[in-house]
Amino acid sequence: MFSKNITLNIMSRLLTSFISALGILSCSAAATSNYSVKVTFTDDEDDLLLYMVNYDNGNKIDSAVVTNGVAVMEGTVGAPVMAQLVLDGNRAGSFVLEPGTTEVNTNTRQITSSGSLNQQWNDFSALLSSLGKKYQEIYKSDAADKELSLKGIESKYNAATDSMFAANAGNILGYRLFLDKAYELSPAEFEAELVKYPAMAEFARVKKLRTSKANEASTSVGQKFKDFTVANGDQVQKLSDYVGNGKWTLVDFWASWCGPCIRETATLKDLYAKYADKGLDFLGVAVWDEPANTQKAIADHQLPWPMIINAQTIPTDLYGIAGIPCIILFDPEGNIVSRGKQGAALVEDVENAMKSLE
Repeated sequence: MFSKNITLNIMSRLLTSFISALGILSCSAAATSNYSVKVTFTDDEDDLLLYMVNYDNGNKIDSAVVTNGVAVMEGTVGAPVMAQLVLDGNRAGSFVLEPGTTEVNTNTRQITSSGSLNQQWNDFSALLSSLGKKYQEIYKSDAADKELSLKGIESKYNAATDSMFAANAGNILGYRLFLDKAYELSPAEFEAELVKYPAMAEFARVKKLRTSKANEASTSVGQKFKDFTVANGDQVQKLSDYVGNGKWTLVDFWASWCGPCIRETATLKDLYAKYADKGLDFLGVAVWDEPANTQKAIADHQLPWPMIINAQTIPTDLYGIAGIPCIILFDPEGNIVSRGKQGAALVEDVENAMKSLE
């Protein structure tokens, strides 16, 4: 999970907006119209099968074989759909499938379309891209009014996003923006937004996120741990093998491919060196990862604590974990004392807990 530092927050959202060329899905009915989608690759992808799927529910919409670096799909669409391109099992871009012609260049990440929704989203993404570049320039500068200037760009970013949502709260563009924002909300804030915009609750991804938020709330600070079981080959492990057995336990939910996860191991190693012999147990839970990659990362980064490997989505679904690393501190009875902290904030929570052992 990236830091909530404003720089990373803005840049990650900008990256999502103008690199992914995101689109949307509508629940409303509309007259059926023709669409034509041309997707450009390199010749290296020739003969591979390209799928176009519904981003919201994962249903396949269309498919085509890449020939001479190009795949063309033609058909009919009523209500606009946020389409995800999948080539040979890998994501290849997103766009709004709507009546008209659309061209997606997977090499440049550019989308051109005769459809109004794609055009509107492209304009919005271009504005965010411009603000992002300006933010980077100022952030790297030594300007005397640097902090004030950064806040000014942040205000423009928020104003542009709010304006876009206000103009499209009743359609699929509003859904896309709602979903982007929803992941950052607390469970209570998320439910409050659904009260204001009840139509959003009908989308498949929002329904799934709603369940995740409820699970997050039920495993927040002050709640008892929820047990889970993970099988990795012949080895079967439970969280209760490590948590709730009379000792403080720090549990790191992580993955080998996750840069922030690997960076946070420096903090965890410092805590391990200081407290592993003083009553604090450590546990890693590898999620969303291939076991072989997890094992390699353990060796490469010399992680000394026990590991539950091949957990995949079992614990993240149960605990409503949307981003990693997610580090949870359990007391000797298995109650959650700290959740989602990193760096200095995590160290402070652990040190306060360890005072009980002095």
